[in-house]
Amino acid sequence: MIAPAGSSRSTTRRPGAILRVEVADALQHERQRAIRGLLQTPLVTPDGRDAALFALARRHATFLVEWFAHHAGWSLTVRPDLVRLHKTPADLADDTRPARDPLSDQPFDRRRYVLLCLALAALERSERQTTLGRLAEQMAGLAAGDPALAAHGVTLSLEAADDRRALVHVLRWLLRIGALRRVQGDEERFLRDRTDVLYGIARPVLAHLLAARRSPSLTPATDFAARLAAVATEPVAATPEARNRQIKVALGRRLLDDPVVYLAQLSDDERAYLERQRGHLLPDLQRATGLESEVRAEGLALTDLDGDATDVGLPEEGTEGHLTLLLATHLADRLRSDATFTTTAEVLTRLTRGLIREHQSHWKKEVTQPGADRVLTARVLARLAGLALVRLGAVGLVQPMPAIGRYAMSAPVILNSHV
Repeated sequence: MIAPAGSSRSTTRRPGAILRVEVADALQHERQRAIRGLLQTPLVTPDGRDAALFALARRHATFLVEWFAHHAGWSLTVRPDLVRLHKTPADLADDTRPARDPLSDQPFDRRRYVLLCLALAALERSERQTTLGRLAEQMAGLAAGDPALAAHGVTLSLEAADDRRALVHVLRWLLRIGALRRVQGDEERFLRDRTDVLYGIARPVLAHLLAARRSPSLTPATDFAARLAAVATEPVAATPEARNRQIKVALGRRLLDDPVVYLAQLSDDERAYLERQRGHLLPDLQRATGLESEVRAEGLALTDLDGDATDVGLPEEGTEGHLTLLLATHLADRLRSDATFTTTAEVLTRLTRGLIREHQSHWKKEVTQPGADRVLTARVLARLAGLALVRLGAVGLVQPMPAIGRYAMSAPVILNSHV
């Protein structure tokens, strides 16, 4: 409808239209922040370091529950005391993202995972509070009373420094996710002089910690891979529509949770679906998350330009970050000249040794210690594997992946030495 001459209708409606646009933009921005935050931190509580994310998730709970279910098949639990996104990985064999000690960033090994399970079992049997010493006693008793653990030599003794350190890593991880709350004491003091620590137990967090579609106790399989598949695998689709739905969800999970989706790693059905629906799938995810899509001949990815939804990044600062870029550039150059190029961790360790001699004047002093070259190389390869830039195989084999071709080093600018 056209307003008559001299009418003020168009001018009076304009501010309202602008306001609606601004409100819609603000709403979309908040939902993007909530989605990105939950992708990185899938369990948050109102009194933790992610209190702002908790408030956002509560505010947009209805939208987020529907969005995660539709695009990734993930369930989202929103309660007054926690928000939990139950993520199921697209690739159950991916071991590049272990739990880590929040302070030292040391990845959990098999022993720490066993201790974590023992700690959770002991906490389920505890009252509202417990102490570090009491928890350790309960864990040691559970280990001794389990024939399978006893047969594999799983014990826990606070007399052993390595056991105390591993236990503290587990407890700090539980503190980080909000399953425990420190009431009195400090884990570092415990390591030094065995001073006990008092904890409060957050039972709702414990109850929602397990992300599985089937209880592990109801799984008859004994092989690890079979048990993992049994607790995570979804029912087989019975109709073509349901099959397309499963493919869409699987691709959504990969794009949201994995750094790169390589076409060669997809099934024929997934590649065919992606070829037909990419024009709808990527824009939908990009619009909702604020991530940028990147499409290449070898695959595609949703790129986090802001870094707030990323657990492992590249480039990074410091000695390890510089070395990572140097080794990534080396592997990218070799892959460009030979598409079948592979190498070994031992060869890259020798290269690291030479790079240490070249850059030791502005790298941290510890790089010259015996064995530092091997430790640094292992850390760099773990980072590159976590970013899907290399694939680590048996007997130390290292295969650069196509996405590593994005990286090339220019002359570095040294801002601060010995970091």
